[in-house]
Amino acid sequence: MIKLLYKPLGVLFGVLGGVLAGALFKRLWKLVGGAEDAPKATDEDRRWREVLPAAALQGATLAVVKAAVDRSGATAVRKATGPWPA
Repeated sequence: MIKLLYKPLGVLFGVLGGVLAGALFKRLWKLVGGAEDAPKATDEDRRWREVLPAAALQGATLAVVKAAVDRSGATAVRKATGPWPA
């Protein structure tokens, strides 16, 4: 039953994690890349050595934030209900 009730919360946590990851990546890219916006893969004027590190940093940021948000959400649900939700 807890798993079924956790599904909508999991979706909410996923959206929240995506928003947080996007904001964190923008800040990280300003520090690392020295530019306002990260290069897009389809940007003709950017080189591979600019595009691939930006994509790697973005992917790593998303994965870490998603894991942290999912884990925090599951921990909070367990504290509130008793059993582990997932």
